[in-house]
Amino acid sequence: MNSKLFKIMIGSIAIILIVGVGALIYILNSSDDENKELSLEEMVEYSYTTEEMSTDLKDGSFVRMQFDIITDSKKARTEIENRSFQFQNLFIKESVNLTEADIQAGLTELETKLKDQMNELMDEGNIIDVYIISKVIQ
Repeated sequence: MNSKLFKIMIGSIAIILIVGVGALIYILNSSDDENKELSLEEMVEYSYTTEEMSTDLKDGSFVRMQFDIITDSKKARTEIENRSFQFQNLFIKESVNLTEADIQAGLTELETKLKDQMNELMDEGNIIDVYIISKVIQ
């Protein structure tokens, strides 16, 4: 076998091996970042508080709620600010079929539905959690 060809093959194998190890290290490190929980300071920095929203319920009563939406980045926070009208629309659509008793018992379910539906609309980042910070039923 030609020694020049042998050197080229060994060099190519070494480069492929180095690139493969580098890619493996990158993948393993990036997956840790995705599962990392946000610190309290980051949660405050990436959160968006909605205006109070009012809507009528199925049983004729009214509810007024305010939400705090926690995102995973500054870009996601900016996007949720711009999509606040869509969040309000989803809230109205979800609450129109609820009664006062449903609101009292199913707050966690409402938060989860709103989070999941908004995440489907998001382009930049994700919503990590939705918290109800104010609720008045009349």
